[in-house]
Amino acid sequence: VCSMGNSTSRLYSALAKTLSSNAVSQHQDCLEQLDSAQLDPIDPKDLLEECQIVLQKRPPRFQRDFVDLKKNAASNHRPIRVMQWNILAQALGEGKDNFVQCPMEALKWEERKCLILEEILAYKPDILCLQEVDHYFDTFEPLLSRLGYQCTFFPKPWSPCLDVEQNNGPDGCALFFLKDRFELINSANIRLTAMKLKTNQVAIAQTLKCHETGRLFCIAVTHLKARTGWERFRSAQGCDLLQNLKSITQGAKIPLIICGDFNAEPTEEVYREFSNSSLNLNSAYKLLSPDGQSEPPYTTWKIRPSGECRHTLDYIWYSQHALNVNSALGLLTEEQIGPNRLPSFNYPSDHLSLVCDFSFNQDPDRLL
Repeated sequence: VCSMGNSTSRLYSALAKTLSSNAVSQHQDCLEQLDSAQLDPIDPKDLLEECQIVLQKRPPRFQRDFVDLKKNAASNHRPIRVMQWNILAQALGEGKDNFVQCPMEALKWEERKCLILEEILAYKPDILCLQEVDHYFDTFEPLLSRLGYQCTFFPKPWSPCLDVEQNNGPDGCALFFLKDRFELINSANIRLTAMKLKTNQVAIAQTLKCHETGRLFCIAVTHLKARTGWERFRSAQGCDLLQNLKSITQGAKIPLIICGDFNAEPTEEVYREFSNSSLNLNSAYKLLSPDGQSEPPYTTWKIRPSGECRHTLDYIWYSQHALNVNSALGLLTEEQIGPNRLPSFNYPSDHLSLVCDFSFNQDPDRLL
C-alpha cells in the first residue's frame, strides 16, 4: 500500500486499520454491534479519495449510467436510492470459488476492499443491501457507520468461509441505511426454513420511517441457496421469506422492497412465487427492457473450471402498488466486462451491483 502525505494521513490511518483480518475475534461475542459513536464522522469525498489513491495502479472504474424510468410520476420528495450487491466473500474469492481467469493479485483484500467502497461511494445509496459479507466487523461496520449509516449484520449459521484457512469469520447478509433519512421502527433477523427445516440461509427485514414523508416501508435483504439441483429448496425458502414479509408488512399495507441474490434464474419456481405473490411485487430491473417484462441477460458472469457461467440471479423486488421506480443503474456491457469476465482488476465481485431510485406513489387509491 502506497504512502500518503500529511493532509490525508489521519483518514488513511483509520482506513488502513480495517485491512487487518486479525482485528476481529471470530468468537460469538464478535456478533455484537460495535460501538462507533465515539469515532469521528468521515467525509465520503475524503474516503473516496483515499480509495482512489490505493487503487491508482488499477484501471479506472467502469462508467455506468442511470436510465430514467419515470412515467409522469411527479414527486415533491427526494427519491430513495437502494443498492443491492453480492460483494463476494473474501474467503470464498481467494479460497473456494476458483475464478480461473482472475489473477490472485486482483483479489487482494487491501485493494479489492477499496474497489467495493469506491462503488458504494460513487452511487451514494440511502439503503445498502449486501450479501457474502465476511469483513463486516473490521471494515464495513466501522467505516459505513462513520458515513452516517445504521448497520445490521446476520451471518449464516454454517458459513462456507469457515472452511477456508485464515478466514475472517462467517459471511452473511448486511443492511445499512442513512440515519438522517430514516428511523428504524422494527428489525427482524430471519433464518429461512425449507420443508420445515431450518436452513443455512438468512434474511434481514427492517421497517423504516422516512423522515421527509413520514411514510413507513419495509426493506429486506436475503441470499438463497446456491447451485443447480436445489431449485425446490430455493422455492421453499422463498415461500418462507414471503410468509414472514406478509406478517411484517401487515399483508402489504406497508410498502416493501426486497433485495437479494436469489441464485435463481427467472425460469425458476421461486421467481414465479415472488412475481405472483399477494404482496403485489414487481422486479425493478425488468423495467429496463423494451417491453418492461424481461429481466436483464445477466447479473453475474464468471469463468470457473467447469466453464463460463452467465446468469441472472440478483433482483430488487418492490411493491408496485405503493412505489414507483424513478431510475435504475444500467448494467456493464460485455465489452466492459471483458473476455476474462468477473471479478477482475476493474471490478471486485462476480456479481454486478443493482441500484434503483424509488419514490412513494402519490395516489392513495392505489395503496392497497
